[in-house]
Amino acid sequence: IFNLQALEHVNARLLELYPDDEERFDIVLMTNNHAQVGVRLINSINHYGLTIERFCMTGGKSPIGYLTAYLTNLYLSADSEKVQEAIEAGIASATMFTANKDVAYSDTQLRVAFDGDAVLFSDESELIVKEKGLDTFFEHEQLNENKPLAQGPLKGFLEDLGKLQKKFYAKNERLNCPIRTFLVTARSAASSGARVLKTLRSWGLEVDEALFLAGAPKGPILVKIRPHIFFDDQMFHIEGAQKLGTIAAHVPYGIAQKYHKSA
Repeated sequence: IFNLQALEHVNARLLELYPDDEERFDIVLMTNNHAQVGVRLINSINHYGLTIERFCMTGGKSPIGYLTAYLTNLYLSADSEKVQEAIEAGIASATMFTANKDVAYSDTQLRVAFDGDAVLFSDESELIVKEKGLDTFFEHEQLNENKPLAQGPLKGFLEDLGKLQKKFYAKNERLNCPIRTFLVTARSAASSGARVLKTLRSWGLEVDEALFLAGAPKGPILVKIRPHIFFDDQMFHIEGAQKLGTIAAHVPYGIAQKYHKSA
């Protein structure tokens, strides 16, 4: 999952700056195992020195029904069916895929990378690409440059990260903020980039870095960024990231899922 050392570092910094504020990262381990395995899980967590205080063991039932009760901001699982169920319930969710090689990650800065369409934004624009082609897409985006895109499934999670970042900014810690966000999109900056940046501005959100690749592979860029996790709605981008050592998470949302299943 995320690099827990980076999460714990963010929490430690927040506790130092805001000792009376409990708005920090909180990890909940959710499993459909029976409660009897709880001791083994606790021993494993203690063995690896992980800070996970809350468990949800559902004894064979899907844990998805508990996500709202736990005020879940992001649900990660290796089970794609459960992730799809969570997405349909309106909860930010993604299927985790481990990297194919070991890469060193920062322990002092949490780095999160997002695709744009069908992840942060709706699949409105991807729908046009799939059904009418790139030329129509470019024309559509330029005509609608000042019309914000609808939100996608992970918009709320970026918003949550932004709230934590602003707590550091308020203490003059912008340059030393232990959270950094990235937009990594196949869009071209010149022909379709303005709309996504204007959409973020209209939401009152920002990313630290925006990389417009104009259709180039994302894997090599992600190697340079070294995010702890990268979210994308298309499996070929996930697979490309995996091969080069990036932990990637598939967001099963939007028109790309229809084309992926039929392939």
